[in-house]
Amino acid sequence: MMNVCKDDASILIIYTGGTIGMIENPETGSLEAFNFEHLEEHVPELKNLGYKISSIQFDPPMDSSEMGPDSWMKVVHVIAEHYHDYDGFVVLHGTDTMAFTASALSFMLENLSKPVILTGSQLPIGMLRTDGKENLITAIEIAAAHDGDSPVIQEVCIFFENDLMRGNRTSKTSADNFNAFHSYNYPVLAHAGISIHYNLPHIYRSKLKKPLKPHYTFDNNIAILKLFPGMSPLVVENLLKTPQLKGVVMETFGSGNAPSS
Repeated sequence: MMNVCKDDASILIIYTGGTIGMIENPETGSLEAFNFEHLEEHVPELKNLGYKISSIQFDPPMDSSEMGPDSWMKVVHVIAEHYHDYDGFVVLHGTDTMAFTASALSFMLENLSKPVILTGSQLPIGMLRTDGKENLITAIEIAAAHDGDSPVIQEVCIFFENDLMRGNRTSKTSADNFNAFHSYNYPVLAHAGISIHYNLPHIYRSKLKKPLKPHYTFDNNIAILKLFPGMSPLVVENLLKTPQLKGVVMETFGSGNAPSS
């Protein structure tokens, strides 16, 4: 456990879209994205944090199924443009592709030495049982956490339902439970209970203080090939004949087995 709150921390919230930013229209009953300039009206608890909190909102907000390289580039532009103005960044995102975005940002933000915390919710923030408020408030606290003059977190992470996870080690595992994400092959970086306990030995610390080097482009001429029993060789052949294809990630059985055919 660490007592590392920075009282005058400045945090930028980037709302890309997703359930967390939705409220119910009282007239129609449909869910609509609310204006984040009025965030404290929906989450009044933020005033008690005492931080300088600003927000930037995608217009229009994007469903997470629409997120991809162009959207990642927009997020990177925002972070790079405001990098020296804020102590940390919280990216609000739909859950379906949050792990993809977190992984991509971890490579696009080279030399990152500040926290970029992605979070969202399973229920809209205006609903009584929403998990959105807790996820948002704790993500902001983590983004504001300092150990002396340095941020505790200096990488891209996902915070969801009490656990902080490395962005490029995280997968969505449930569409129904509040603990919708799990970190595979790497321990969680922090656990939020009554206090936030940081797993310091496994948290990345930047040793070489280099300027942020943002990257804005991806080559999308790649494909994923998932093998299954009885798969026709024609499927493999046709995929490999795709024009301009530069790479294939092949998902095989077990520790790397594949049928001899």
